[in-house]
Amino acid sequence: MTKVIGLLLILAMMVQVIRPLGLPGLRKRSDFWKIAVIAFVIWSITLLIRP
Repeated sequence: MTKVIGLLLILAMMVQVIRPLGLPGLRKRSDFWKIAVIAFVIWSITLLIRP
């Protein structure tokens, strides 16, 4: 499951570079790094919450 989520995040970053998603904060092509930062933060929180 985690591999699927990782692939979806990479796909979202590639789509952002090709054609911006238009979401608040993701209006420019150069904003693709924000997707990676958000994914890293969520991943870190998940690791801290798990027993």
